[in-house]
Amino acid sequence: MNQDELKRAVGQAAVDYIKPHLDDDSIIGVGTGSTANCFIDALAGIKHLFDGAVASSEASAERLRGHGIPVYDLNGVDGIEFYIDGADEINDQLDMIKGGGAALTREKIVAAVARKFICVADESKVVPMLGNFPLPVEVIPMARSHVARELVKLGGDPVWREGVITDNGGQILDVHNMKIQSPMALESEINQITGVITNGLFALRGADVLLLGTQDGVKTQTR
Repeated sequence: MNQDELKRAVGQAAVDYIKPHLDDDSIIGVGTGSTANCFIDALAGIKHLFDGAVASSEASAERLRGHGIPVYDLNGVDGIEFYIDGADEINDQLDMIKGGGAALTREKIVAAVARKFICVADESKVVPMLGNFPLPVEVIPMARSHVARELVKLGGDPVWREGVITDNGGQILDVHNMKIQSPMALESEINQITGVITNGLFALRGADVLLLGTQDGVKTQTR
């Protein structure tokens, strides 16, 4: 299977995973990106089994609505049973780097609310150590240069993702050349820099389940 076929396979696997647990009141958290889009497309086939969804980006919300799936504001729901999203990198502890699509803050918020976080990814995203994919950091625009200087002190090479404004009005610094040996510690340290909204390390709240698309089928790993 090529990469697109692997993404579709894990999208369907995620639907199969959550389907037995859904009822008329269920709200599903939905992430952002190409693999999450495959999940949304597969989710449309069982939209009669749940109430609706909370989306981590305007793009995902639009895709959900296009399938006739109601989209709710997170503040208007009591809870989320499952959050399903992809990853830019993931290690064997199910820590991740996310934010290639600039939706990291809303993704992190929805993940924090969800009772179970299911990561859907193809085998190309699995790495022994996080950091080859540049680490996104969302910042308040006026603090961009200050945050960049602080990230240099941590050993990174931050590059402004020019022309990108997040759904929250933030800007993105992509931090290159970091080998992340302690994801939890680094996630906390970066978040303490004044002007940082959040960073794309998902380690303090990593995935509970990984559905991994491989040439031998979809494999399941739990945290």
